[in-house]
Parts: sequence; structure tokens; C-alpha cells
Amino acid sequence: MTEMHGSRYSEDMTRMATITRTTKETDISLHLNLDGTGQTRISTGIGFFDHMLEQLGKHSLIDLDLQVKGDLHIDAHHTVEDTGIALGQALKQAVGDKAGLTRYGHAYLPMDETLSRVALDFSGRPFLVFKAKFPLDRIGEDMETELFREFFQAVASASGLTLHIENLYGENTHHIAESLFKAFAKALKMAVSIDPRAAGQLPSTKGLL
Repeated sequence: MTEMHGSRYSEDMTRMATITRTTKETDISLHLNLDGTGQTRISTGIGFFDHMLEQLGKHSLIDLDLQVKGDLHIDAHHTVEDTGIALGQALKQAVGDKAGLTRYGHAYLPMDETLSRVALDFSGRPFLVFKAKFPLDRIGEDMETELFREFFQAVASASGLTLHIENLYGENTHHIAESLFKAFAKALKMAVSIDPRAAGQLPSTKGLL
């Protein structure tokens, strides 16, 4: 069961969304504020995943309160994927009708020997291109690196994002993963910003996103 509460935006209001999502596999409570300062309160039960989501909030300046209880006695898959679904639903709600939205975002993110690139579009047409290989199949005790793709696929599908993610080069698994999340955060920050010159117009010649 999923509950969604819509977004709101004006000069004196922030764009927020709250999602509660409960299944037999996970129980998720998520609140975000697109016009925040990057404050986060994260608990998924997966240490490295928490760290990545904290980086996402910090570098996108999106306030994120996320509490997840998942079936970690099985593995981390359901927790990571369902968190991505909830985050995507929240982003979709928070951008609302997209009037005045910058819409597109992109970022190159260096981290020591690693460089990653993300480009995205709040197009309403979900699509993921994910090009990243990790030297190790696990970070920490609980985070399988193959789950990063599952997370971003879930975010893209639930939010209606066209999302291109690529690690251009890198050697350290931790650095590669973190550069992807930080690049996503910076691209997201750009895309969800309000363009003052757009005067509340929809960023599309079709008249619908």
C-alpha cells in the first residue's frame, strides 16, 4: 500500500512530498523537501547505503528523512529497490506540474582517481542507461554492488526520469559508487531548481510533461 501527498510550490512555500510504502518485504516512511538545505535523517539498516543517501541529500540540497525496515535477514535487494521506488515517487510528487522547472540536469563528479557523469531529464518517460563496473561485488557486509543499478532503475521508473549514469573511469569500488551518487545529486539539484525566467511556464513545447 502506498500513500502519496502532493507537492506545493509558490514564492512562500516549499515543494515537499511524503511517501509511506508498506509491503510484506519492506516498511518505508519518506519525507523530502526539494527546497531544503541538505539535512538528512537516514536509516535503512544498510550502512553503506545510508552513507550514499546522506551524500545524495547533502549534495542535492534536498532535505531527506527516510526510515526503512526491510527483510535484511534474506538480503538487501528488497530494501534497496523499494527505497528507490519510494524516492522516485516522492520526487514525482514534489516537482508537481513541473511549471517553471529547469527540468534537465547534468554533472561530472571527480573523486580521487574516479570520474563519473550523470545526465537526467524529468521527461515523464522513465529510462535508465547505467554504465558502471565495480572491481568488488560487495562494499561492507551488506551492500552488493549490483544493487546500485537496481536502485537507480527504481528511482527512474517511479519518478518518470530519463536517467543516464556512467562511470568514465576509476579503480576503487567505494570511490566509483560514491561518485555516482554525488553526480546524481548534483544533476538532480540542477534539474529541480526553479528557473526565474520561465515565469511558471511548463518546460516543454508540447504543453505536457
